Amino acid sequence: MSDQSSGNSLVVASVVLAAAILAGSWMLKESIDAGAAQLTATTAKMQALLDRPSAAPAPRAAGRQGRPDPTKKYTIEIGGAPTRGPDGAAVKIVEWSDFECPFCRRVGPTLDQIEETYGEDVQIAFKHMPLAMHRKARPAHAAAEAAGRQGKFWEMHDLIFANQREMSEAKYVEYATELGLDTEQFQKDVASAQVKQRIDADYAQASKLGLTGTPAFFVNGRFLSGAQPFDSFKVLIDEELAAN
Repeated sequence: MSDQSSGNSLVVASVVLAAAILAGSWMLKESIDAGAAQLTATTAKMQALLDRPSAAPAPRAAGRQGRPDPTKKYTIEIGGAPTRGPDGAAVKIVEWSDFECPFCRRVGPTLDQIEETYGEDVQIAFKHMPLAMHRKARPAHAAAEAAGRQGKFWEMHDLIFANQREMSEAKYVEYATELGLDTEQFQKDVASAQVKQRIDADYAQASKLGLTGTPAFFVNGRFLSGAQPFDSFKVLIDEELAAN
Protein backbone atom coordinates (compact mmCIF):
# COMPACT_ATOMS: atom_id res chain seq x y z
CA MET A 1 0.00 0.00 0.00
CA SER A 2 1.28 3.45 -0.93
CA ASP A 3 1.93 6.25 1.54
CA GLN A 4 -0.90 8.22 -0.06
CA SER A 5 -3.44 5.42 0.43
CA SER A 6 -2.30 4.97 4.00
CA GLY A 7 -2.74 8.66 4.67
CA ASN A 8 -6.22 8.66 3.16
CA SER A 9 -7.23 5.75 5.38
CA LEU A 10 -6.03 7.58 8.44
CA VAL A 11 -8.03 10.67 7.45
CA VAL A 12 -11.19 8.63 6.91
CA ALA A 13 -10.69 6.85 10.24
CA SER A 14 -10.20 10.15 12.00
CA VAL A 15 -13.37 11.56 10.45
CA VAL A 16 -15.38 8.49 11.44
CA LEU A 17 -14.01 8.65 15.00
CA ALA A 18 -14.78 12.35 15.26
CA ALA A 19 -18.31 11.76 13.98
CA ALA A 20 -18.82 8.95 16.51
CA ILE A 21 -17.57 11.16 19.34
CA LEU A 22 -19.86 14.01 18.27
CA ALA A 23 -22.82 11.68 17.98
CA GLY A 24 -22.09 10.19 21.40
CA SER A 25 -21.75 13.64 22.92
CA TRP A 26 -25.07 14.72 21.40
CA MET A 27 -26.84 11.61 22.66
CA LEU A 28 -25.31 12.08 26.14
CA LYS A 29 -26.39 15.73 26.15
CA GLU A 30 -29.92 14.76 25.13
CA SER A 31 -30.03 12.13 27.88
CA ILE A 32 -28.72 14.59 30.49
CA ASP A 33 -31.17 17.26 29.37
CA ALA A 34 -34.07 14.83 29.49
CA GLY A 35 -33.04 13.66 32.95
CA ALA A 36 -32.67 17.22 34.14
CA ALA A 37 -36.09 18.10 32.77
CA GLN A 38 -37.65 15.11 34.50
CA LEU A 39 -35.91 15.98 37.78
CA THR A 40 -37.10 19.58 37.49
CA ALA A 41 -40.69 18.44 36.91
CA THR A 42 -40.57 16.03 39.86
CA THR A 43 -39.12 18.71 42.13
CA ALA A 44 -41.86 21.13 41.07
CA LYS A 45 -44.54 18.56 41.87
CA MET A 46 -43.04 17.88 45.30
CA GLN A 47 -42.82 21.59 46.04
CA ALA A 48 -46.45 22.02 45.01
CA LEU A 49 -47.47 19.29 47.44
CA LEU A 50 -45.46 20.92 50.21
CA ASP A 51 -47.00 24.31 49.45
CA ARG A 52 -50.56 23.00 49.69
CA PRO A 53 -52.31 23.93 52.95
CA SER A 54 -52.17 20.94 55.26
CA ALA A 55 -55.31 19.55 56.82
CA ALA A 56 -55.89 20.37 60.46
CA PRO A 57 -54.44 17.66 62.74
CA ALA A 58 -56.96 15.27 64.20
CA PRO A 59 -57.85 16.16 67.75
CA ARG A 60 -56.38 13.97 70.45
CA ALA A 61 -58.69 11.33 71.77
CA ALA A 62 -60.32 12.33 74.99
CA GLY A 63 -59.81 10.31 78.12
CA ARG A 64 -61.70 7.07 78.45
CA GLN A 65 -65.37 7.90 78.39
CA GLY A 66 -67.36 7.12 81.53
CA ARG A 67 -64.44 7.28 83.94
CA PRO A 68 -64.94 9.38 87.07
CA ASP A 69 -63.75 12.96 86.75
CA PRO A 70 -61.29 13.92 89.54
CA THR A 71 -62.42 17.53 89.28
CA LYS A 72 -66.02 16.70 90.16
CA LYS A 73 -67.67 15.67 93.42
CA TYR A 74 -69.89 12.59 93.34
CA THR A 75 -72.61 11.47 95.70
CA ILE A 76 -71.49 8.10 97.02
CA GLU A 77 -73.95 5.91 98.88
CA ILE A 78 -72.19 3.99 101.64
CA GLY A 79 -75.25 1.91 102.49
CA GLY A 80 -74.46 -1.09 104.63
CA ALA A 81 -70.76 -1.21 103.76
CA PRO A 82 -68.30 -2.04 106.56
CA THR A 83 -66.77 1.13 108.00
CA ARG A 84 -63.96 2.26 110.26
CA GLY A 85 -64.44 5.55 112.07
CA PRO A 86 -67.53 7.43 113.27
CA ASP A 87 -70.58 7.98 111.08
CA GLY A 88 -70.38 11.68 111.88
CA ALA A 89 -66.83 12.08 110.52
CA ALA A 90 -66.28 15.20 108.42
CA VAL A 91 -64.44 13.22 105.73
CA LYS A 92 -65.68 9.91 104.36
CA ILE A 93 -63.37 7.79 102.23
CA VAL A 94 -65.08 5.05 100.23
CA GLU A 95 -62.78 2.40 98.80
CA TRP A 96 -63.54 -0.14 96.08
CA SER A 97 -61.13 -3.02 96.56
CA ASP A 98 -60.18 -6.50 95.33
CA PHE A 99 -58.67 -8.97 97.81
CA GLU A 100 -56.44 -10.52 95.14
CA CYS A 101 -55.15 -7.17 93.86
CA PRO A 102 -51.56 -6.49 95.04
CA PHE A 103 -52.12 -2.72 94.88
CA CYS A 104 -55.11 -3.01 97.21
CA ARG A 105 -52.88 -4.79 99.72
CA ARG A 106 -50.15 -2.19 99.24
CA VAL A 107 -52.45 0.73 100.09
CA GLY A 108 -53.49 -0.83 103.40
CA PRO A 109 -50.74 0.81 105.50
CA THR A 110 -51.62 4.18 103.95
CA LEU A 111 -55.22 3.81 105.11
CA ASP A 112 -53.97 2.86 108.57
CA GLN A 113 -51.81 6.01 108.58
CA ILE A 114 -54.83 8.12 107.62
CA GLU A 115 -56.82 6.64 110.47
CA GLU A 116 -53.98 7.25 112.95
CA THR A 117 -53.39 10.80 111.72
CA TYR A 118 -56.97 12.06 111.49
CA GLY A 119 -58.75 9.94 114.08
CA GLU A 120 -62.46 10.69 114.33
CA ASP A 121 -62.35 13.24 111.51
CA VAL A 122 -62.26 10.43 108.93
CA GLN A 123 -64.40 7.38 108.23
CA ILE A 124 -63.26 4.66 105.82
CA ALA A 125 -65.81 2.44 104.06
CA PHE A 126 -65.09 -0.74 102.10
CA LYS A 127 -66.82 -1.76 98.88
CA HIS A 128 -66.40 -5.10 97.08
CA MET A 129 -64.98 -5.13 93.57
CA PRO A 130 -63.60 -8.61 92.76
CA LEU A 131 -62.20 -8.25 89.24
CA ALA A 132 -62.91 -10.98 86.68
CA MET A 133 -59.18 -11.48 86.07
CA HIS A 134 -58.70 -12.51 89.72
CA ARG A 135 -60.25 -15.95 90.04
CA LYS A 136 -59.61 -16.20 93.78
CA ALA A 137 -61.04 -12.80 94.61
CA ARG A 138 -64.78 -13.48 94.85
CA PRO A 139 -64.53 -16.31 97.46
CA ALA A 140 -62.32 -14.02 99.54
CA HIS A 141 -64.90 -11.24 99.37
CA ALA A 142 -67.61 -13.70 100.36
CA ALA A 143 -65.50 -14.79 103.36
CA ALA A 144 -64.94 -11.20 104.51
CA GLU A 145 -68.63 -10.35 104.10
CA ALA A 146 -69.63 -13.52 105.96
CA ALA A 147 -67.22 -12.66 108.79
CA GLY A 148 -68.76 -9.20 108.88
CA ARG A 149 -72.11 -10.75 109.69
CA GLN A 150 -70.55 -11.88 112.92
CA GLY A 151 -68.86 -8.53 113.56
CA LYS A 152 -65.40 -9.49 112.29
CA PHE A 153 -65.19 -8.00 108.81
CA TRP A 154 -62.03 -5.96 109.34
CA GLU A 155 -60.26 -8.77 111.15
CA MET A 156 -60.94 -11.14 108.22
CA HIS A 157 -60.04 -8.33 105.81
CA ASP A 158 -56.63 -7.94 107.43
CA LEU A 159 -55.93 -11.69 107.54
CA ILE A 160 -56.75 -12.18 103.86
CA PHE A 161 -54.52 -9.31 102.76
CA ALA A 162 -51.70 -10.38 105.10
CA ASN A 163 -51.78 -13.86 103.55
CA GLN A 164 -52.58 -12.94 99.95
CA ARG A 165 -50.45 -15.78 98.59
CA GLU A 166 -52.52 -18.37 100.46
CA MET A 167 -56.01 -17.56 99.28
CA SER A 168 -58.32 -20.57 99.63
CA GLU A 169 -61.69 -21.40 101.14
CA ALA A 170 -60.02 -23.76 103.60
CA LYS A 171 -57.85 -20.87 104.81
CA TYR A 172 -60.91 -18.68 105.34
CA VAL A 173 -62.48 -21.34 107.54
CA GLU A 174 -59.19 -21.50 109.44
CA TYR A 175 -59.26 -17.72 109.93
CA ALA A 176 -62.87 -17.89 111.04
CA THR A 177 -61.85 -20.39 113.72
CA GLU A 178 -58.97 -18.14 114.82
CA LEU A 179 -61.38 -15.21 115.09
CA GLY A 180 -63.78 -17.21 117.25
CA LEU A 181 -66.58 -17.24 114.68
CA ASP A 182 -69.35 -19.79 114.44
CA THR A 183 -67.71 -21.64 111.55
CA GLU A 184 -70.86 -23.51 110.56
CA GLN A 185 -72.78 -20.27 110.24
CA PHE A 186 -69.80 -18.67 108.57
CA GLN A 187 -69.76 -21.29 105.81
CA LYS A 188 -73.51 -20.95 105.31
CA ASP A 189 -73.14 -17.20 104.94
CA VAL A 190 -70.23 -17.56 102.50
CA ALA A 191 -72.51 -19.57 100.20
CA SER A 192 -75.64 -17.49 100.79
CA ALA A 193 -77.54 -15.50 98.19
CA GLN A 194 -77.53 -12.47 100.52
CA VAL A 195 -73.73 -12.28 100.57
CA LYS A 196 -73.58 -12.70 96.81
CA GLN A 197 -76.13 -9.93 96.37
CA ARG A 198 -74.10 -7.57 98.56
CA ILE A 199 -70.95 -8.16 96.51
CA ASP A 200 -72.85 -7.83 93.24
CA ALA A 201 -74.49 -4.59 94.40
CA ASP A 202 -71.11 -3.04 95.24
CA TYR A 203 -69.74 -4.10 91.88
CA ALA A 204 -72.75 -2.68 90.06
CA GLN A 205 -72.31 0.62 91.91
CA ALA A 206 -68.65 0.70 90.83
CA SER A 207 -69.61 0.05 87.20
CA LYS A 208 -72.20 2.83 87.30
CA LEU A 209 -69.51 5.23 88.52
CA GLY A 210 -67.19 4.13 85.70
CA LEU A 211 -64.61 2.34 87.83
CA THR A 212 -62.47 -0.15 85.91
CA GLY A 213 -59.65 -0.97 88.33
CA THR A 214 -58.74 -1.27 91.97
CA PRO A 215 -58.16 0.25 94.39
CA ALA A 216 -60.41 3.22 93.69
CA PHE A 217 -61.35 5.87 96.25
CA PHE A 218 -63.79 8.69 96.71
CA VAL A 219 -62.79 11.25 99.35
CA ASN A 220 -66.01 13.08 100.18
CA GLY A 221 -67.06 12.22 96.65
CA ARG A 222 -63.78 13.28 94.98
CA PHE A 223 -62.21 10.53 92.90
CA LEU A 224 -58.71 9.24 93.63
CA SER A 225 -57.42 6.29 91.61
CA GLY A 226 -54.90 3.65 92.59
CA ALA A 227 -52.61 2.92 95.53
CA GLN A 228 -51.78 6.56 96.13
CA PRO A 229 -49.28 7.63 98.84
CA PHE A 230 -50.42 9.25 102.07
CA ASP A 231 -49.67 12.77 100.79
CA SER A 232 -52.13 12.41 97.92
CA PHE A 233 -54.90 11.58 100.37
CA LYS A 234 -53.74 14.28 102.75
CA VAL A 235 -54.24 17.04 100.18
CA LEU A 236 -57.88 16.09 99.66
CA ILE A 237 -58.60 15.40 103.31
CA ASP A 238 -57.13 18.72 104.42
CA GLU A 239 -59.12 20.60 101.78
CA GLU A 240 -62.33 18.90 102.89
CA LEU A 241 -61.65 19.58 106.56
CA ALA A 242 -60.91 23.22 105.80
CA ALA A 243 -64.19 23.50 103.92
CA ASN A 244 -66.22 22.20 106.88
